[in-house]
Amino acid sequence: MIIKEIELKDFRNYESLNLKFHNRVNIFLGDNAQGKTNILEAVYLTALGKSFRTARDAEMIRFGSEFLKVKAIAQKYDEDLTVELVIADKGKGAKIDGIKIKKISELFDNIYTVIFSPEDLKIVKDDPEKRRKFIDTELCLISPSYYANISSYKRVLKQRNAFLKECRITGKTADRNVLSVWDEQLAAAGAAMIMKRNIFIEKLKIISGEIHSGITSGREILNVIYEPSVAVKENFEKQKNYYKEKLEKNFAADSRSGNTGIGPHRDDMCITVNGTDIRKFGSQGQQRTAALSLKLAEIKLIKEETGENAVLLLDDVMSELDASRQNFLISSLDDIQLFITTTDLTEDVKNALPDGYMFRVEKGQCKLYNSGI
Repeated sequence: MIIKEIELKDFRNYESLNLKFHNRVNIFLGDNAQGKTNILEAVYLTALGKSFRTARDAEMIRFGSEFLKVKAIAQKYDEDLTVELVIADKGKGAKIDGIKIKKISELFDNIYTVIFSPEDLKIVKDDPEKRRKFIDTELCLISPSYYANISSYKRVLKQRNAFLKECRITGKTADRNVLSVWDEQLAAAGAAMIMKRNIFIEKLKIISGEIHSGITSGREILNVIYEPSVAVKENFEKQKNYYKEKLEKNFAADSRSGNTGIGPHRDDMCITVNGTDIRKFGSQGQQRTAALSLKLAEIKLIKEETGENAVLLLDDVMSELDASRQNFLISSLDDIQLFITTTDLTEDVKNALPDGYMFRVEKGQCKLYNSGI
């Protein structure tokens, strides 16, 4: 898969921008706060219908404008694909090949992107929410039905928690009959999430372990272990019934706390190197190498599941990696289209990269100034 062209209107600091891309490497060079990351954000937006930087869509609308528009032309399975998004204060809409879609989630499984930024280096050491987000984003890309599972789960969880909180504040005893309706729905959506997460992490463990061994020349063994709040069972029905039983047993504790204490929203992913949990005890170098291994594994998983390479967005991450990790990253990306933002391109990185385009970004202007890196 490649992104051939993108058109922006009133997106962040760009009033209007139209860029045609190289099918291998596209470098955006410029000082901080000039608009480099905004271009990567726009590409990412066409894949998942949301930003990797903010949860508030309105923040992406250029100051003083009423709406933004992003249009991307991609090539997938050797055919052109057009994705358009319009975002306004009141909401957003999208089209695929000129046909309006009913739900933003219909964008999934069209354009595949993987973002790797300094924030992603925190996948290992940050709190479990960061790791859950990593898992969920990947699963939404390769399994569109997962988005329906997680959306349903979050909706029911919010309702259940609001009811429990209200009962705790007012001093009323939570009605088990009311909760049982939500428990049934929560157990169904949650069971699907647990089973899909378990399968995904098993695949991630194998691929990331092989990559990590390559980066460290076999000195380190990376292991990734699913830590579900509710134990994994053999099939969906057993998983759903088991989760529902756990919710019923946890009734008293949930009533006291005013929220739901167990479920996929409490899951985590343990990451070890040579048997040591590096979430807490790993060196910065080990944590960064593990994060790099996970992101590269993400790309390989997308290829395995979809048959297409993802477009890799490297947002100011090269400066965060030492020379050996930079070289491994670049050498691992054959046939993958790269978008790279940087304030300074070293000669070593420049020489290691295949041919491509280099753009100069300054004060909301992005212009091609070198068509051969």
